Parts: sequence; structure tokens; C-alpha cells
Amino acid sequence: MQQEKLSVALLSVFAAVFLTGFKLIVGLMTGSLGILSEALHSGLDLVAAVITYFSVRISDKPADKQHNYGHGKIENFSAFIETILLVITCIWIVYEASNRLISGKTHIEVGAWSYIVVVSSIIIDISRSRALSRVAKKYNSQALEADALHFSTDIWSSAVVLLGLICANFGYYFADSVAALGVATIVLFVSYQLGKRSIDVLLDKAPKGTVDLVKKTLSEFLEVKKFHSLKIRTSGADTFVKVNVHLDPDLSLREVHEICDKIENEIGSRIKRSEVYIHAEPEDPGHVQTEMQDGL
Repeated sequence: MQQEKLSVALLSVFAAVFLTGFKLIVGLMTGSLGILSEALHSGLDLVAAVITYFSVRISDKPADKQHNYGHGKIENFSAFIETILLVITCIWIVYEASNRLISGKTHIEVGAWSYIVVVSSIIIDISRSRALSRVAKKYNSQALEADALHFSTDIWSSAVVLLGLICANFGYYFADSVAALGVATIVLFVSYQLGKRSIDVLLDKAPKGTVDLVKKTLSEFLEVKKFHSLKIRTSGADTFVKVNVHLDPDLSLREVHEICDKIENEIGSRIKRSEVYIHAEPEDPGHVQTEMQDGL
């Protein structure tokens, strides 16, 4: 598992190095703000890819005395750093594009290399985003998912730049700056989504749909009279579930233990890489509660 994650992360670093250098050279040759903005975007993607590579190396380290829940949140922190880098990219692009449009200095040189670099970028980005997305889903890695999101964003932003180059080829040079603003808009949208997810995990927000899934699983066990104090958090690819369940007070300790094991195994089969802790309590027939309905 670790080797496959590291391999795909390292390939992303190499892809980002190539794309950044290629776009920068062609951008400087043509003076295209669209391509230069793409070069900066790819440059920050390179930094993000490097951060992702090292975060993946660290995140799968086992828990220790100082990190009782493991090192998984380094992936979420990595994704948050990538969000900041993307926002910085947008600020520069918007400033430069607006300045060119206001001053009227929008002329650029459009040649064969302009089209080659953009089309090559789209092809590489499609390949990398698919590979990253596949491994991210396989191992529930937010860092790799963030990297995949970066490359998929590049596909759309490169397509916008390509449209700008085509317009500039027909004398509509302002289209290049407009295309750059289009890139910034796309990047800002993706940054918001990525940043929100990262912050949610860092603040221990329960993953969407997980609470309902655990409630449904608990309700399927007839031995569980009610449950409460359900708490769910994630750290990297790992999910931690804690809940109190009420069982028949006449059950033996062995029977209670076996029931809890079955519940933990069932939740574990439905939530990948989860660690489930169940605290069993004797049910008091004379005490009416509604925990089975609200689960909290």
C-alpha cells in the first residue's frame, strides 16, 4: 500500500517539474500571460506535489506514544497548505491580468510552441489526475485526492488558456488576459472546496454520511436496546468511531464482549480503515430515553 502511494506521488512530482519548466520557457518566449499564469499554477502544484509526497511518507507511520491516533492528519494539513498556495496563485493572476486589461498591453506572440505546451499539459494532467484519483480512492488518501484535484483543475485551466490563444491568433489579444482570469476563477472555486474539506477534518468534523451509516448499522443489532454519545472523527485515511450501547443487563460478560466484537466488525466492514470503540452499559427498563432515535 505505502509503496503504491509513494510511487504515484513521486510521479506527480516529476510531471509537475516538467510542466512547470515547459510552460515557463514557452510563456517567456511568447509573453502569454495565460501560459505564464499556468506556469505559476504548475509551479505551486510542484510545491504541493512535493508536500504531498512527504506527507504520504509520514502519514502511514503507526501510532506512537506522542501520536496516539497515528500521523494521518499530516495529509489533511498538507491539503490545507495546498489550498493556501492555490489562493496565492489566484491573487497574482488576477492582479497581472487586470493590470494588462486596464493598461491595454495585451499583445502576445502566438506560435506553434504555445499550442504544443498547452495540449501537452492537458494530456499529462488527464493521465496524472486519473492515476492519483484511483490510488486516493483505493487508500482513502486526502493528500493524494488533493493532488488529483490540482491536476484535474489544470486540465480545465489549460483548456481556458487554449481558447485564449486561439482568440489571440485571430487578433483578439485581450482574450489571453481574460483566459488568465478564467484560470483564477477555476482555481479559486477548487481552492474553496479543498480548503473546506481540509479544515473540516482538522476540526474533527464527522465525515458526511458516516454518522447515518453507523446509526443504521447499530439499529440492525436487536441486542442493542439504545445507544448514545456517538462520536466520529477522521485522521488522514483513518476513521475513529466511539459509541455507548445499552444491552440486556442479564447478559454475561462473555456475551457482551461477543456482541461488541460483532458490532465493531460490522462497522469496520462498512467504513474502510476504521477503529471502533464501544462502551457497553446495562439497559435500565424503567428509564425511557430517545438515544436510539438521535444517536447522540
